[in-house]
Amino acid sequence: MQIKIKHLITLLIIVCSVTCFAQQDANFHLYLLVGQSNMAGRGEVSGKYKEEGNPQLYVLTKKNEWLLAKHPLHFDKPSVAGVGPGLSFGIEMAKANPGIKIGLVPCAVGGTSINAWQPGGYDKATKTHPFDDAVKRIEEAMKSGVFKGVIWHQGESDSGPEAAASYYPKLAKVIERFRELTKDPNLPFVVGELGKFKEQFSTINSLLKQLPETIKNTSIASSKGLMHKGDVTHFDSPSAEKLGRRFAKKMLKLQKNKE
Repeated sequence: MQIKIKHLITLLIIVCSVTCFAQQDANFHLYLLVGQSNMAGRGEVSGKYKEEGNPQLYVLTKKNEWLLAKHPLHFDKPSVAGVGPGLSFGIEMAKANPGIKIGLVPCAVGGTSINAWQPGGYDKATKTHPFDDAVKRIEEAMKSGVFKGVIWHQGESDSGPEAAASYYPKLAKVIERFRELTKDPNLPFVVGELGKFKEQFSTINSLLKQLPETIKNTSIASSKGLMHKGDVTHFDSPSAEKLGRRFAKKMLKLQKNKE
């Protein structure tokens, strides 16, 4: 009997993923999660992280199906994808918007430079076109809901002197393109600082400081006090979740100012 009930629940979930999001819903708020590995998440999915979620919170899967969001959200590198900031961000956005469905659209690809986030950009490691693939997922997601913001964490791959020299204008262009794609020129865009535990990352962090002053409706989520998981690159699970909550705090403030 229990087995039959489980099968019925699974069937209902599948049916809902197909029918419940069949048309655009103004009360389905979408958020793009984009960047490289620290957005995709590399924290260990253990203990409480296995169960986290919210009944209002959905994720667009690799197969473009809306399912209840759980760790890991991303699928860029399945063998290492884990806890990132996206789920805790989504949970906070759901708490702040009772009665509203929240949809997360994960598009981050670990190891990608800013060049991979330009039209036609290619990532050899995953054999994907990160920006072009994100475009397709944005278009698919917009059939169901309305984009309310973007959270971005990327730059480790561009933290060397030569790459960093041209980083900021490329990031500005990324923001412009995502706003064009979502048909919102004022779409809130929150960028996460790189981990302060590695001196080389300070190059990108120093560039990010100018963002709110030069591009409207943008903000920075601080990485102060966050820890790496032992590799001096990737946030551990508690730090990734804390960063997600910081993303949400900044996003909510931008949305309030936009109103």
